[in-house]
Amino acid sequence: MTLSVNTNKSAMLALQNLTRTNMDLEVTQSRINTGLKVTGAKDNAATYAIAQNMRGDIGALDAVSQSLSRAVSIIDVALAAGEAVSDLLVEMKAKAVAAIDPSLDTAARDALNEDFQALLEQVSTIISNATFDGANLLDGSLTPGIEVLADADAANAITIETETLSVSGSIITLASTASVTTATAASAALGLVGASLDNTNAALARLGSAAKKIETHAIFVGKLQDTLTAGVGNLVDADLATESARLQALQVKQQLGVQALAIANQSPQIILSLFQ
Repeated sequence: MTLSVNTNKSAMLALQNLTRTNMDLEVTQSRINTGLKVTGAKDNAATYAIAQNMRGDIGALDAVSQSLSRAVSIIDVALAAGEAVSDLLVEMKAKAVAAIDPSLDTAARDALNEDFQALLEQVSTIISNATFDGANLLDGSLTPGIEVLADADAANAITIETETLSVSGSIITLASTASVTTATAASAALGLVGASLDNTNAALARLGSAAKKIETHAIFVGKLQDTLTAGVGNLVDADLATESARLQALQVKQQLGVQALAIANQSPQIILSLFQ
């Protein structure tokens, strides 16, 4: 090997190795600091692209989850109102049956009619107030229904059909002017109340099924998000136990590299002994 004061090949080689070790050490320290083995496209272009696409789906599913949560709240309000209306119809049925009694005097019948009218007005009040975030499934304002997001691409939707429980409608067929002032009127009202009660309970069953469907899909969306999040972790998360061991090895290697470079830099001193 040629001895030269102009070119020190040993020093250059030692410096190259030390530089490579320092670069590896920076990568390991970054992984420990961030917990990620892929933080950008420079680390691994293909893996980064896949992870970013999955992160996009996770973010989109957040919007789907919010849409489903809103739908659940809308249906819950509608169910609460519908159940209250069903209870009122049960009371109205009892009033109508009582009013059919031919032995009642005028005062008693008028009292029953006032209660009946009050209950009927309460039905309308409940229906008009069964609103959540501007949506009412019971007053016919959203015919034929509302749609909520079902997937991350917004390509599919779940439709929730409305159930119009307004008085004098197709479900509550009882007219707003219905009364039980006579036995005949009470008998007619009883038939309408019975039919309205059956229709209302059927509508509640449909709303309950819709609520169950939305809740089931919301659970699925949550599980899908968890699965995608775990998938992203598998792609980009660093194994910190491995990185810890690697860090210690690289630190030792760095110290040895510095010593090797120092030794290589002393090689030209040998030339001085040749000229003594």
